[in-house]
Amino acid sequence: MNRIGHVALLVVLALLPLFSGEYYVNLGSQMLIAVIFASSLNLLVGYAGLTSLGHAVYLGLSAYIAACLALRFGMGHALAAPITLLATTLVGGVFGWIALRASGLSFLMLTLALSQVVWGLGYRWTSVTNGDNGLSGLTRPSPFGIDMENSNAYYWFVLLITAVVLWIVARLVRSPFGASLRGTRDQERRMSSLGYNVWGIRWCAFVTASFLGAVAGLLYVYFHKYVHPSVLSVTASAEVLLSVIAGGAGTLAGPAVGAVLVVLLKNYASGYIERWNMLLGGVFVFIVLVMPNGIAPGVQSLWRRLAEKKQ
Repeated sequence: MNRIGHVALLVVLALLPLFSGEYYVNLGSQMLIAVIFASSLNLLVGYAGLTSLGHAVYLGLSAYIAACLALRFGMGHALAAPITLLATTLVGGVFGWIALRASGLSFLMLTLALSQVVWGLGYRWTSVTNGDNGLSGLTRPSPFGIDMENSNAYYWFVLLITAVVLWIVARLVRSPFGASLRGTRDQERRMSSLGYNVWGIRWCAFVTASFLGAVAGLLYVYFHKYVHPSVLSVTASAEVLLSVIAGGAGTLAGPAVGAVLVVLLKNYASGYIERWNMLLGGVFVFIVLVMPNGIAPGVQSLWRRLAEKKQ
């Protein structure tokens, strides 16, 4: 999609609240937060070739830190937000330093193990996290005096952040760093022989993904005004990983498409089917069988074939 197409899509999304009810506006906010979260994981899975099963820790940790700073210390959003992003990114740096000592299946298991440590703290450290009851009573920020309690205002706020995040990711993957990151994915030994610090490049990608996951976590806790340990669970990590794979890992549009699909299935299928996770699993099995590279690459390939037939 060219620049004009991106601007047109942004304008259409910005106008949606004017023609829809509050339910759909809130659903749109959830989708946009999921898009940011999936895009952050895509840096690891799609561009670095590092499959993580513990990425939910950064969304959940960010949400918990922001909630604790507000409820336990009475800190305002202007100060709490940067502290939250910094603290979560630092944790990501430490976890990356540990997990990147391994590769392949061992890396995946290390990310899972580290996330389970934080998930356990979320449930057991009741004096801070309130355990299974979660933390509630939070408020949304009011930048420049804008009331974010209004659904439309919050949707536009999240849309702006999403656009900035996607622009940053696009610039990053098209930069020399992005090229070197893909090089570590495809030709690790050759990159090492050429003098590149493969571990350092991957660690930088890990930290960046953690930071973007923290951004999604802030928006998440602002939206729900509540956080529960389940946000740190393996299920949450698996859902975002499925979003990336089903949409098309290693593409800019793929994770966004996959994230929107997951949110739609969660919100609509769960209202009609008790075991909606089975439907979610079935849909993703179908996608993998029909479009092995994901929805976005699959649609592009189909479009290309149709264009060639017309010629």
